[in-house]
Amino acid sequence: MGMNMSEKILAKHAGLESVEPGQLITCKLDMVLANDVTAPPSIKEFEKIGKPVFDREKIALIPDHFQPAKDIKSADLAKSVRDFSRKHNLVNYFEAGRVGIEHVILPEMGIVGPGMLTIGADSHTCTYGAVNGFSTGVGTTDLAVAMATGEAWFKVPEAINVHLVGRKPKNINGKDVILTLIGKIGVDGALYKSLEFTGPGVAELSMTDRLTISNMAIEAGGKAGIFPFDEVTKAYVEGRVKKPYEPVAADEDAKYCQTVEIDLGKLKSVVAFPHLPGNTKAVEDIGEAIQIDQVVIGSCTNGRLEDMEIAAEILRNRKVHEKVRCIVIPGSQWVYKEAMKRGYLEIFIDAGCVVSTPTCGPCLGGYMGILSAGEKCVSTTNRNFRGRMGHVDSEVYLAGPHVAAASAILGRIAAPEEVE
Repeated sequence: MGMNMSEKILAKHAGLESVEPGQLITCKLDMVLANDVTAPPSIKEFEKIGKPVFDREKIALIPDHFQPAKDIKSADLAKSVRDFSRKHNLVNYFEAGRVGIEHVILPEMGIVGPGMLTIGADSHTCTYGAVNGFSTGVGTTDLAVAMATGEAWFKVPEAINVHLVGRKPKNINGKDVILTLIGKIGVDGALYKSLEFTGPGVAELSMTDRLTISNMAIEAGGKAGIFPFDEVTKAYVEGRVKKPYEPVAADEDAKYCQTVEIDLGKLKSVVAFPHLPGNTKAVEDIGEAIQIDQVVIGSCTNGRLEDMEIAAEILRNRKVHEKVRCIVIPGSQWVYKEAMKRGYLEIFIDAGCVVSTPTCGPCLGGYMGILSAGEKCVSTTNRNFRGRMGHVDSEVYLAGPHVAAASAILGRIAAPEEVE
């Protein structure tokens, strides 16, 4: 029996010819990741081990959640990460002014690439499957051990084949694809399974689409979300990934526990209603208008340059509704600078948006967009659990940049076609 993409990467890093679902293995890691929230407790556990870091080039510490520091506690967290990085002379530590949102800058800077095995103390580490790697989130202790040994244990997951067909319509993006998938299989539909995306429809998706989709594999319970290596991947990683890499492809007789087909040509603009990412509805099926108070465009899910471009084109020569706050957060300093060069930031400001430095901020209810009781927000982030973005009686509606920008203009949840 052949192997799928997940199995091939895990087998290689375990030093085995083959692996099968359910097998427990120990793998050597290519990259270990943490942020300003998750690194400090891992550092405390690491110090108990009494060893140096396994490789100063293979640990990335990214202070992005509460940074620039919003209060004394967040300043202390950042200092812990900063001091540890300097003590161990870590190559991939990024200070304020150079840092961006972790799952935006690691692919952007070529720190992760095809065939690589990455773990991170952040559940959205699964993002890097977009570039044909296996990446997944872990807990504090696993991360601490990984920083000392360069190894981690895995139970080889079963894999779901998400077969994509059809042509992607205008105004449809990766967020619509992944929300549609989660709506089909549920928030636990891929529990401890990998999602492997196949079929002719893959070629329809930009790298931004793929990064968005892989990022939210965890919202279906997925261990990872992996795309094949193709011309889109090759064009993206060439010139970024400096180290040699080995792409993986599923064997023709690879085994999958389930196949889910999505026809891109039939997709509509989708919104996930409170309080689960799987509570999806097509915007055209909402019925009575849902008035909103805030829009957030950004995050590790939709903070890339293409997302900024989509939002800017819709907001160009238009104004944010007088009753709406629209917060735009470029995902990295490069995205911020490029958006500035292309005039997107001027469009946002002229439209009446707040433009923030790169930060996770509002996504996890940290800062830069906390909601009060009863307020409703359309957000391009990845989670809409109760109290996720503020008060437990606030509501978050997940959407892509098309819907978010259109909603900001009209003051209600809206499809992009409604402002054209």
